[in-house]
Amino acid sequence: MTTVLHISDTHILPDGYLVADRLNTVQQLHTLVKYLIEHAPEYGPIDAIILSGDVSDDGSLESYVCFKEIMHGLNLPVYVVPGNHDLRENMRKSFIDEGYLPKEGRLNWCRNIGDIHLIGLDSLKEGFGEGELDSETLFFLRNTLNRIGNSPVILMLHHPPFNSGIKFMDKIGLKTGLDEFKNIVKVYPGSMRIVCGHIHSIMISTVEKKTVISAPSPASSFLFNVKDDAPVGFIDIGEGCFIHRWEEGFQSIKLSSNLSNGPFPF
Repeated sequence: MTTVLHISDTHILPDGYLVADRLNTVQQLHTLVKYLIEHAPEYGPIDAIILSGDVSDDGSLESYVCFKEIMHGLNLPVYVVPGNHDLRENMRKSFIDEGYLPKEGRLNWCRNIGDIHLIGLDSLKEGFGEGELDSETLFFLRNTLNRIGNSPVILMLHHPPFNSGIKFMDKIGLKTGLDEFKNIVKVYPGSMRIVCGHIHSIMISTVEKKTVISAPSPASSFLFNVKDDAPVGFIDIGEGCFIHRWEEGFQSIKLSSNLSNGPFPF
């Protein structure tokens, strides 16, 4: 069995700064990591951690240092892709020593972890909230999938390759390269799970018969409200993270550090 922990949208700001003058995202990530360490015997061994973008809220080098210091407690390799709040070159500088990011160009990468291949795609369009998959990224994806044959794949990007129904988030969704992305994943013959972030909510969809799962954020959530005049804003509670397991098929499980009382016998 190969098991990957999936976190998204940590929105770290260093030195105690609050996101939107309200969210202490450093403390929220500390809480999640503490929970994961304390409950590790319950969910079993983890092979790697993936983070589907918006690692930082401001893209600063200091925020990435802070993120890495917090995650160090889990003692696991961490693989990231940029989100719309990240800055590509600062992310590259901060994670280049981990050995998986390219030295130039888009932050696209592939790593073999246990029985699966992890593929990270760079959907960042710097200066904009919306995302794009440019020709370099789509070429990388096509060639990588051709090279690995039909191995199980977890394919990660920040912007969801589907509409969420939340109007203010879909306005900054994946705007470029989606049709070609669909054409590429459509013909992949192996098992594939596509994972993303951005919408701070758990949503399960399909793209060309491939399952897509958006991860929650440990920092905040967005209400599902399809009205045109839905209020634009976040809920100041996070919803944890996911575990994706491969053993003759994919299984995805939500973990939450916000637990009520129990469990009670029945």
